[in-house]
Amino acid sequence: MENKFRTESDLIGPREIPQEALYGVQTLRGIENFRISKFHLNEYPLFIKGLAITKMAAAEANHQLGLLTDEQYKAITQACQEIMDGKHHEHFPVDMIQGGAGTTTNMNANEVIANRALEIMGHERGEYKFCSPNDHVNCAQSTNDAYPTAIHIGMWYSHIRLIEHLEQIIAAFDKKGKEFDGIVKMGRTQLEDAVPMTLGQTFHGFASILRDEIKHLDEAAADFLTVNMGATAIATGICAEPGYAEKCVKALCDITGLEFRLSDDLVGATSDTSCLVGYASAMKRLSVKTNKICNDLRLLASGPRCGLGEFNLPAMQPGSSIMPGKVNPVIPEVMNQICYKVIGNELCVTMSGEAAQMELNAMEPVMAQCDFESVDLLINGFDTLRTRCVEGITANADKCMENVHKSIGIVTALNPVIGYKNSTKIAKEALETGKSVYDLVLEHDILSKEDLDTILSPENMIKPVKLDIKPKH
Repeated sequence: MENKFRTESDLIGPREIPQEALYGVQTLRGIENFRISKFHLNEYPLFIKGLAITKMAAAEANHQLGLLTDEQYKAITQACQEIMDGKHHEHFPVDMIQGGAGTTTNMNANEVIANRALEIMGHERGEYKFCSPNDHVNCAQSTNDAYPTAIHIGMWYSHIRLIEHLEQIIAAFDKKGKEFDGIVKMGRTQLEDAVPMTLGQTFHGFASILRDEIKHLDEAAADFLTVNMGATAIATGICAEPGYAEKCVKALCDITGLEFRLSDDLVGATSDTSCLVGYASAMKRLSVKTNKICNDLRLLASGPRCGLGEFNLPAMQPGSSIMPGKVNPVIPEVMNQICYKVIGNELCVTMSGEAAQMELNAMEPVMAQCDFESVDLLINGFDTLRTRCVEGITANADKCMENVHKSIGIVTALNPVIGYKNSTKIAKEALETGKSVYDLVLEHDILSKEDLDTILSPENMIKPVKLDIKPKH
């Protein structure tokens, strides 16, 4: 079967476009110019949704101003709605990393929407005199306001997804915390035995430090609701009619149900990408904490026989090609690597944000790619960590209690009752003989077994208490 082509022209000259393609000549040039990465626009559906919403809002404003016919407006709006519904995404093949401050992506959206609108109107693809990517779909817009607005919208929806999956992993840690509330273990500082606590407290602590990050993510994401639509090229509003910016932002609100607002200063906003820097930073904070949790999971489950072994991680796969019976903590390990990648992405976003010059930041494409990628990585990581690790963790209660009894650290819990002199004597003897503090207290008849067990009971180890217990001597 012979391939069919249509001819389209731009500033550079004419090119043949596959007839089945909804995109046009400028998208084709972007495909050819930017064979950079494996990150393509069609792999970021929420970004594409943001582009479609932006174009729909612009069409609404331009129609109100009499710049689009009823037929053009209805066709463009229908094309945008189809894209928002997940259709035609295969026609967005451009590389996320590109020169031109996002022009290739903006034109990819303009061309797909225009050609789909032409079909709706009963015309052939490429018959741009009836609906043009530039004159109609991109009317009163520049890449420099439409592209960042689409990023903001896409990142807002990405944020909502991230919070949902973050809350699920938090809930999983809390559930384990409740399950392990009655299991006493040794706490540790600087990898050394400290004082007793419960295994439940450990897991509640994991949940708590992650929960604290929700507010930081929310605060960072709030900046995405401020947009620079109407700025056009360099924020002077050239090629836009009076009132367009306000009508466009109102349309964004109506379409999404979100409270978008127009930036107070379009000149500043058009070159300012700090909202992407801020959200990358919030994800970095979250990654630092998640990394600590995964390190703790690996350490506390280590061994299993010759390590700490306080709990068991689910066995997900054989751990060695040469050592039979070895099982590795592969799920926390992959989450560690995700965290390192997100932290690395934050540095890229920061450096790119610093690279703004004059009235624009041309490095926004890589910033967008990094932020969208980091969200996806964290979501996939949290789901994997939750379902393939956390939910299946089982405690080794006997091992935890054995460690408590063997530890010198429990003498700290006994100190308020038996006094510093007795505590020091017991600690010294335990170190010299290898005997447990628990056994030595009973051997020297300092406390009865009943009183000792009361002091070391879970409910008395996890919070400040006042006990009416006295040493025998």
